[in-house]
Amino acid sequence: MSHIAQDLGAGDLSLALSERLNATALLCNYSRLVVDCNRALTDMSAFLDMSDGVEVPGNQGLSDEAKELRAEAIYRPYHRAIDAELDRLCAVVQAPVLIAIHSFTRYLDGADRRWDCGVLWDLDGRISRPLLNALREDGTLLVGDNLPYSGRHPEDFTVDHHAEERQFPYAALEVRQDLLDTPARLERMADRIHAALEPILADPGLYALRG
Repeated sequence: MSHIAQDLGAGDLSLALSERLNATALLCNYSRLVVDCNRALTDMSAFLDMSDGVEVPGNQGLSDEAKELRAEAIYRPYHRAIDAELDRLCAVVQAPVLIAIHSFTRYLDGADRRWDCGVLWDLDGRISRPLLNALREDGTLLVGDNLPYSGRHPEDFTVDHHAEERQFPYAALEVRQDLLDTPARLERMADRIHAALEPILADPGLYALRG
């Protein structure tokens, strides 16, 4: 299966972490080649006609009407579901946490992206800074700070829209796909992320709006 269609392993990693953390996992079950739910609909990359040098036949000459059908069937229900879950949690804490999980391929457009994982963030470092330190602590993981992608890039729509705008604490995690390609590797990475993340999330002072 090609990485251009989806973030391989990200769904299973999300489920593994949600079980360990007793947290809700909300997955997008459609390929980003149909509509990329981590983009603003006004972003041209929300409907890719080419991905990593591969033409996407179903997106060639896609009409505005066809885009709107996909947005209404897939994109908006996904984001409404995130909002509904965050709203539900607001009855328990002032500011619930959003953790976004993605995966990346080591080689893209000829570039070698050697990081094992990356923590993406922008204005709010309450989770990302200690998470970076915890993941780097034993020296066996090469962890990117806003690498291989940046949380300061407008393409990071889900976190920007649901957490940054509402001043909720958050982090986005990128994990290299070959570290998730077997059950054993995936469980190992889930254990390591859980061990780094759990003490951060245990701080009751975290669940407040960004000051």
